[in-house]
Amino acid sequence: MRKKIVVLTEDAPAPMPVFSQGIKKGGFFQVAGQGPMDPVTNKYVGDGDVRIQTRRTLENVKAILVAGGSSVEDVIMFRVYLTTRDDFGAMNEAYGEFIRENVPSGALPSRTTAIVGLPNDVMLVEIDALAATT
Repeated sequence: MRKKIVVLTEDAPAPMPVFSQGIKKGGFFQVAGQGPMDPVTNKYVGDGDVRIQTRRTLENVKAILVAGGSSVEDVIMFRVYLTTRDDFGAMNEAYGEFIRENVPSGALPSRTTAIVGLPNDVMLVEIDALAATT
């Protein structure tokens, strides 16, 4: 049986005590859903601005990937959760900019976007990632 490896970094918001920021096992690296919280101040950023929130959220995901020895280039799937369909276009623009900057190969990761309720009213977006480590 392969052991699970917990990934934890101070460069992303601290996880709640019931889950890990990231888990590596068997060639996979799952990054827990991240939101638009600044890891230094522990405060949400971009109140009402999904572009700012998307960028901060993706930077948090990236920090966990890097802490686990991976990169955005290794991501095979992002899942994006939005609170309203109206924010899709702006989120997609911010996401696209981030991907162009962080996936130099041009081999774009897969993505799913869902419209959901999120745990904090200020959150407009949450994003998780699945990366391959081998």
